[in-house]
Amino acid sequence: MIPKHPHGTHPHAAAELCDEGRRLYAHALHSGRIARTEVVPAPCLLDFALLHPDPDDANWLRPVPPAAALAQRLHPIEREIQERRSLAVDLANYFEPFMAISAQDPATTHAITVLEGINRINSAIELAIAECTSEILTVQPGGGRSEHSLTEALERGQDVIERGITMRTLYQHTARHSQGTLVYAEHMARGNVEIRTLEELIERLMIFDRTVAFIPTRGDTEVALELRHPGLVEYLTTVFEQLWGRGVPLLEEAPYAPPTDGITGVQRSIAKLLVDGHVDEAIARRLGMNVRTCRAHIAKLAAALGSGSRAQLGYLIARSGLLESDTPEPNRESHS
Repeated sequence: MIPKHPHGTHPHAAAELCDEGRRLYAHALHSGRIARTEVVPAPCLLDFALLHPDPDDANWLRPVPPAAALAQRLHPIEREIQERRSLAVDLANYFEPFMAISAQDPATTHAITVLEGINRINSAIELAIAECTSEILTVQPGGGRSEHSLTEALERGQDVIERGITMRTLYQHTARHSQGTLVYAEHMARGNVEIRTLEELIERLMIFDRTVAFIPTRGDTEVALELRHPGLVEYLTTVFEQLWGRGVPLLEEAPYAPPTDGITGVQRSIAKLLVDGHVDEAIARRLGMNVRTCRAHIAKLAAALGSGSRAQLGYLIARSGLLESDTPEPNRESHS
């Protein structure tokens, strides 16, 4: 590479060297040679190959025509440029078949997409709703919905009804005791919307046209997965259908058995989860109630069985045969 300033000299000093180099080079051309000692102040003459050793005397230098010296320096640069151009042409030829595929085919849809943050999750769900043409399936665990959630659900639900899309939603039995949820259900029942309840549900699930599904990845609802793999979506749809078949229509009366020996269906469900080793918080979450309500039911269960401690309660539940009978769905008593 040609140095901007020969031997790292200051620009002003380099300019003086070039001036001295021009004078010495002109002298060499005029005389046909120049003593090596004379060109020490102008090393650029040797750097640029404007002088080369005299074959007859090593103490002297002979001038080289500037055009020849320049051609000698430019040749490797031009050769490198040519090689780079050739490489660029080769790369373009290699990529041409792939560019044609990219131009003709639509972008590949990811089978699994991680959605981080409430805004991105909601945006993805809103897009799925907008693109939906026939069916929405949802699982909404927990108790009654908040007023804000129900207001948003009504707005989305109204659009779904007007577009003729069918929608089926599963809540937990505790939602039956939420007046807001019941009002929402009555409004949505005017369209192709059905709501059923179960005592226990899987985590939140949304499926659109059986082609895209959304599931949470952790309890804080900050991260969700958007699933478009046909096998995964079909599996989740099958799970939904199995749960749906066991669900009880929200706005219909169901044949619930009366309490047995003072123990209600809800308390029998709690008893089963206690025997399975679940703590109060896990039981409350699975049955869609708050922990305080869950503990109140546990206290009533303990009183009915005459238990004085949690350890004794488990023993009495097992000995009572409470969980051995084939009991129907729990009754609709208040969970509060």
